[in-house]
Amino acid sequence: MSSIAPGPGHAVVTGASSGIGAAIAAHLLGLGWQVTGLSRTAPAEAPPGYQHRVVDLTDRAAVAPALAGLRPTALVHAAGLMRGGMLGALDLAAGETLWRLHVDVAFQLADLLAPVLPDGGRVVLLGSRAAAGAPGRSQYAAGKAALVAMARSWAAELAPRGITVNVVAPAATDTPMLRDPARAATLPRLPPIGRYIRPEEVAALVGFLLGPFGGAITGQQLVVCGGSSL
Repeated sequence: MSSIAPGPGHAVVTGASSGIGAAIAAHLLGLGWQVTGLSRTAPAEAPPGYQHRVVDLTDRAAVAPALAGLRPTALVHAAGLMRGGMLGALDLAAGETLWRLHVDVAFQLADLLAPVLPDGGRVVLLGSRAAAGAPGRSQYAAGKAALVAMARSWAAELAPRGITVNVVAPAATDTPMLRDPARAATLPRLPPIGRYIRPEEVAALVGFLLGPFGGAITGQQLVVCGGSSL
């Protein structure tokens, strides 16, 4: 069995209407992929090769119907949000939402789609450099750290089928989420390169992992941090 993917296929991309998810969808479309986007809001335009299914991923009962009939060759879980708080002032409800969207949804998507992914398929989860720990972001960091353990576990399970599973973990990225007023108490730090990460840079790495030369990379967290981890 070859581990080299034959070429562009069909990717399911969550969070495809904004930010990093939208950049990933656009990048894959440019490479000739078919893309099905999942998010609560459909994009203003649907370019050739793109279809959108409106779904609230935090609603457990809505996820399976949103995937009905899909047989993708790749899954990219990019949907996310950030909420912060210091110990003594944590918002437990916000923490539950973060865990649900970042972790439980990943479990649910992978559990439903892994059986129909072809040999040589791809799974990419969008993590964060904050997974290593960040003051004021413990609830967010916990979920992103969990993705790494999930990816390594799934990579071991799926390796016999040539399916790779990886985490792409950016530092502060120039997206609408970066300017969300709800995160005003935990302002992002500018990376040492003097600018925020561009979503297109994250998308290009995802595209590589999904492509024909990404088949030997699995169970890894690839950090796109602009020097923030130095």
